[in-house]
Amino acid sequence: MSRAFVKEDAEGRWTAPAALHEYRVLIEGEVVRETDDLLDALNWMQGRPARGFELRSRDGQLLAVA
Repeated sequence: MSRAFVKEDAEGRWTAPAALHEYRVLIEGEVVRETDDLLDALNWMQGRPARGFELRSRDGQLLAVA
């Protein structure tokens, strides 16, 4: 087998990256929720007692602040 296909730096099996979601809810720069449903994200933010949430699109555009 060619060494081009051998991954030497990994200790475990390769896993596919997680699917990208359309919307991300962040607090202080840390992602706390990801979803593909805009209303789900807005309702989730509204239902939390904490404030300081940001809702951003996949490309990083700021959509809402709570």
